[in-house]
Amino acid sequence: MLKRFFTICLAAVLMAASCNKPEPEPTPEPVTDIARGADVSWLTQMEHDGCKFYTSQGKEMECMALLKTLGVNAIRLRVWVNPENGWCGTEDLVAKAIRARSLGLDIMIDFHYSDYWADPGKQNKPAAWAKLNFSDLQNAVYEHTCDVLTALHEAGITPKWIQIGNETTGGMLWPDGQNYTDNGFSQYVQLSNRGYQAAKEIFPKALVIIHVDGGEKADTLDWFFRSCAQHGAQYDMIGLSLYPEASNWRQYVQQITDNINNLYAKYDKECMICEVGMSWQAEQECKDFLSALIANMGSEMHGHCRGVFYWEPEGYESWSHYSKAAFSNNGRPTVALSAFAN
Repeated sequence: MLKRFFTICLAAVLMAASCNKPEPEPTPEPVTDIARGADVSWLTQMEHDGCKFYTSQGKEMECMALLKTLGVNAIRLRVWVNPENGWCGTEDLVAKAIRARSLGLDIMIDFHYSDYWADPGKQNKPAAWAKLNFSDLQNAVYEHTCDVLTALHEAGITPKWIQIGNETTGGMLWPDGQNYTDNGFSQYVQLSNRGYQAAKEIFPKALVIIHVDGGEKADTLDWFFRSCAQHGAQYDMIGLSLYPEASNWRQYVQQITDNINNLYAKYDKECMICEVGMSWQAEQECKDFLSALIANMGSEMHGHCRGVFYWEPEGYESWSHYSKAAFSNNGRPTVALSAFAN
């Protein structure tokens, strides 16, 4: 009787330590084996500001539906912790994810673990986490990941991919998770693994991605993922960014192709190209770049790359001041995106 009592107590403790969330729904069948995706995280903010989107013939159309007609079959959405104006917060994320699901698009969730942009130049802690000790910071990563994914689950959303950190070549949640020292890399991995744990508790079939920039940089990628292996990082896929210019895209395509094959050979992990972009004015060169990159997936990459996501193609320059979108300033898609339909 006493043994049974202790067994029940142990089970209760374990349940309390978990996310304590409902069982996830089964992962839906993918639209296709290869993701041809777009990160459209700016979309609701653009719509709020009065931005419109049009077909190449000038017919007004909702942006995600328009992208689907161009061959896009997956949507990537970033999430910040406590953004000042609410854009890319949990509520905004769920609203966009519902729209993507209604169109039958696969979904990638991109956790930044910041109140604003996280990238190679900055990995700032959310204001609410600024004074946490390292143990509490790990718990904050876990709880935030649980909370966001539970909100998606309750809205009937099952993401196919979950990205733990954004372009974390230098780590995340600086200075605690800044990874340019051995101890720093260990702490980065501990933080990342807490996100992985939460993701798998809510959506065990989702593929968890560690994402870094510089998909063309062999030495950096080798150092980073070798260090991940040494420190026990938990992840399912490698995520890469690639931003060539019109003058060097052929070189970049060959470099990332070689790097993906080498990473797969060393770590047995498939890759996702989570971000690409090129000047919207170099639209033909950008189309050629995307076409070559997609074509390499089935040939030179031997199926080790599972897709390509264009970063904010809808964020045309007159609104965003971002020059590497794939819509012109009149809200129409450039020819670059036609590569996704081929």
